Amino acid sequence: TKAILTGGGRATRLRPITSTINKHLIPLAGKPMIFHAIEKVIEAGITEIFINTNPGDVQIQNAVGDGSRWGITIRYFEQTGGPQGIAHVVKCAEHFIGNDPFMFYLSDNIILGSLKPLVEKFSSGNSDCLLTLAKVPDPDRFGVPEFDMGGRLIDVLEKPKHPPSDFAVTGIYLYGKDFFTAFDHIKKSARGEYEISDIHSFFLKNRYRVVTEEITGWWKDTGKPDDLLDANRLLIDLLPLPVTSNQMPIVRSGSVQIGKGVTVGANVLLNGPVIIGDNTKLENVTIGPYVSIGKECNLKDVTIEESIIFDQVTIDAPLHLKKSIMGE
Repeated sequence: TKAILTGGGRATRLRPITSTINKHLIPLAGKPMIFHAIEKVIEAGITEIFINTNPGDVQIQNAVGDGSRWGITIRYFEQTGGPQGIAHVVKCAEHFIGNDPFMFYLSDNIILGSLKPLVEKFSSGNSDCLLTLAKVPDPDRFGVPEFDMGGRLIDVLEKPKHPPSDFAVTGIYLYGKDFFTAFDHIKKSARGEYEISDIHSFFLKNRYRVVTEEITGWWKDTGKPDDLLDANRLLIDLLPLPVTSNQMPIVRSGSVQIGKGVTVGANVLLNGPVIIGDNTKLENVTIGPYVSIGKECNLKDVTIEESIIFDQVTIDAPLHLKKSIMGE
């Protein structure tokens, strides 16, 4: 019933967007990225969530709150001593977790399937650890599982130059009480971090029971701008957007979600699926498909396709934006 979610880090690969906003608050399909993670773990039966934050950063707390909007409890903790790897994030939450089993979810991972079967498999199998795997074209960016000739998992390597398989360990993990025992036996890597892969390697080399589950549906680690746009597109497809009649003067095709207080001027065409946030103003624009627009935007004389537009953006220029991300 417990989960640790990540809310810290610097997300340097997404700068300049993340120079002013926490990565986990980047809007995807009309709501902050971390909201998607929270809703996934709640659907799997989680009732207590602990979110790590950068020291002094209150953006996450202000946006997420205490969990009451979802009917659960959410608390926060800082990763002491600065960034020291994601295994260290879990260590910092030890006083919350105690000896209870828990889920560890990297909130910048987007998965389309349910997490409930993973929890059920872990709970019924007397396991110490469950790892989720996905086939990827670039496994050298991730923790990579190594299998013996019989297909048995024997090790996990962090960002290897020569990956032993084409699988990545995704950012969704389930652990029993021995995570903290393992942590006390690992050391910082050459890059100065406590690697989560070293936890898994310790388990495997010391005969702990590690089980795996392949994610065959869509999964994405949103570490790069293109990943965010892909995630936005797929999440919009999942939303039960209202199907708007194409006889309305502003809608050419598809489904459109329009927020409260939206002002629609002359020459506005919407090609769904499109999400438009509250109190946004539109004039002489063509928007869509696969565009998510935030609240209180003012858009004029622009065409936008397959893009994410944050809150409080003003565009008053004859531009054609495609596959773009525009911050506040």
